[in-house]
Amino acid sequence: MKPVTFSPAPRTWDVSQALAGAGQLDNPAFISLVDSLVDDPGGADPGRAVGQDDSSDPVQASRAQPLRGMPFAVKDNIDVAGLPTTGACPTLTAPAERNAHVVDRLVAAGAIPIGKTNMDQFATGLVGTRSPYGACHCVDSDDHVSGGSSSGSAVAVASGVVPFALGTDTAGSGRVPAAFNGLVGYKPTRGLVSTRGVMPACPSLDCVSVFTTTVSLARAVHDVIAGFDPDDPWSRRRPSPPQAGIARVMGVVGVPDVPIDLDPRHRAAWEAALARFAGLVRLVPVDVSPMLEVATMLYDAPFVAERLAAFGHLLEPDGPHLDPTVRRIVLGAAGMEADRLFAAQHRLARLARDVAQATAGVDAVLLPTTPFHPTLSDVADDPVGTNSRLGTYTNMANLLDLSAVAIPAGRRSDGLPFGVQLVAPAFADAPLLDLAALLTGERASDVQVPVPPGRHLLAVCGAHLSGQPLNDVLTGAGARLHRRGRTAPGHRMVRIDGPLPRPGLLDDGTGPDEGIDVELWEVSDELLAQLALDVDPPLEIGLVRLWDGSRVAGFTADRTARHEPDISGAGSWRAHLADVSRGSADR
Repeated sequence: MKPVTFSPAPRTWDVSQALAGAGQLDNPAFISLVDSLVDDPGGADPGRAVGQDDSSDPVQASRAQPLRGMPFAVKDNIDVAGLPTTGACPTLTAPAERNAHVVDRLVAAGAIPIGKTNMDQFATGLVGTRSPYGACHCVDSDDHVSGGSSSGSAVAVASGVVPFALGTDTAGSGRVPAAFNGLVGYKPTRGLVSTRGVMPACPSLDCVSVFTTTVSLARAVHDVIAGFDPDDPWSRRRPSPPQAGIARVMGVVGVPDVPIDLDPRHRAAWEAALARFAGLVRLVPVDVSPMLEVATMLYDAPFVAERLAAFGHLLEPDGPHLDPTVRRIVLGAAGMEADRLFAAQHRLARLARDVAQATAGVDAVLLPTTPFHPTLSDVADDPVGTNSRLGTYTNMANLLDLSAVAIPAGRRSDGLPFGVQLVAPAFADAPLLDLAALLTGERASDVQVPVPPGRHLLAVCGAHLSGQPLNDVLTGAGARLHRRGRTAPGHRMVRIDGPLPRPGLLDDGTGPDEGIDVELWEVSDELLAQLALDVDPPLEIGLVRLWDGSRVAGFTADRTARHEPDISGAGSWRAHLADVSRGSADR
């Protein structure tokens, strides 16, 4: 796939119109607006109000400021100089002295902050109703919640006030409101975007998120805001070279292998989305049960104590400025014993390993964003239970150190938006956004990312696969995973036993019609030549036909020898190993 590109929009965004729209919304999306722009909405250049420079060369200006002239909204737990950062707590009125790091990066790219948006108080909630400033509703229904905690940011974009907005996402707050308002909600890898200047909820898990109407704009904003911040203790550098196992081109997507919790309208929309996506990518059943167990741990385990440490001091004394549900949840962590936290961390480590094993053969996992879309009255009747269920498929992402993006996936039978999410390993953000663009139809064709000069594609089907014993032979020589795929129909896979059992491919026309799963790795001339010398007969480096008709080098079996057993029925080496493991356990 060709990476998503974003052409800077013409300077057609009217900041004064955006401010007027923010003030006229029949939905409590905004808490405050930028005074300097309100006082002079018709200024000669709204960009200059935030310190932008003019340029006589529009091409040079667009490169230096790719978001030039675009107004944006900011969740009110992210600092904007001159405006209070309330966290939806009315007693916090001191103006911020400086912008959050992420806001500074956007301003340097030419974007213009116009105001601060409503939210679940102290970013504790997925409903969007836990705010003294009013409960936001989704843009398509006055009766249904907007989702939280980044409720106002989603409404601001979905209402057309701004082209993009910042939120945060600790438990799903950047994805649930996106799903309920028909938006793209991108949650980057933890630490990829600085949280300096963000009011902490769970500092070790907090992420700045982005709401847009298109994946391409989300990618453009990502390119501006991502970067290491030495002054943020939670900031992380992108690995160089990229992490092993993350494909440059994503095309194999895991889906739950068992029925999952969905209301009837959500289930029908989910099944319709799967039918559409099946024509664009390969959908593979995976065990999502360890993911779902991790999701329950965010609030049902002692991890909630981090919220108490982060902002518990703001919850005393009680008063009308505090949301009672938020206060009860967070103060409930008081007095938790440290041994409970360590026990939870140990369980999380085991589950994280289970998730990695279950998803080793896929690029990303596709899940509904939520199981249902509650009404405001549903939340009033059961504020904790409704909120907990909303996090069924989102709570686990940051605990498992995953990147994620929520995308629109059609409408339910009642006309409300339905959304799904893609989750992938940490630092898979760029190819994940490319995959999201493919599924939303922003790219009309599946264009191959070219292999760099001097490198070749090598089809790997066994011990050299990601996570398998010989994978470090590839990664240690600088090889990079290009994409996952399949052989052409007719290939067989045979097992060759030895100190390290390995499979070989045979292209004799008698194998399964669906082919055999392979990984395509970009390898150097030198590595390919060395592998050809090192491989032991009856394995050899030969030619493998792929599902698209092309031919690449791969690990093949000597056609002149007789090979047993034939394990083609498993469809992949990982599936064969799982069959062997189950067989051993049954004996």
